Amino acid sequence: MPGLMIIAHAPMASALKAVAEHTFPDCARVLEALDVPPDMPIDEVEALAREMLGRVRSPDALIFTDVFGATPCNVAQRLGDGVQVRVIAGVNVPMLWRSLCYSKESLESVITRAMAGATQGVMQVATTRPQNQTFKPGGNDQDQHQHQQ
Repeated sequence: MPGLMIIAHAPMASALKAVAEHTFPDCARVLEALDVPPDMPIDEVEALAREMLGRVRSPDALIFTDVFGATPCNVAQRLGDGVQVRVIAGVNVPMLWRSLCYSKESLESVITRAMAGATQGVMQVATTRPQNQTFKPGGNDQDQHQHQQ
């Protein structure tokens, strides 16, 4: 079971962890979050991240980060070894929830499920609501039954 870690611009990492704990209250033992403030030196961020990674590694870990190329991702890349510690940029709630649902599986499986959750969780939502049509009264007949589709 890989440990999970989020490194993101403040306050995104802690906000995502709070959302995860709201939905999966017992996930705290496998999930760490590091909010990166704008003025923190990268070496300091890396030191904190290494400490957190040590708490969640078992021996594998998956690190989520928000934006590829930014400081949180650069730190995550320094920690990742491509074998036991892997990194995914572009973290979102569906990705995180999918990872938590399958956190007892192998690192490879969690990565596959995380990527699927991320892409399947992003969709354009219809602006009309055909399934929730408004009720249109047709008269005063109390025995008449109106059904919504």
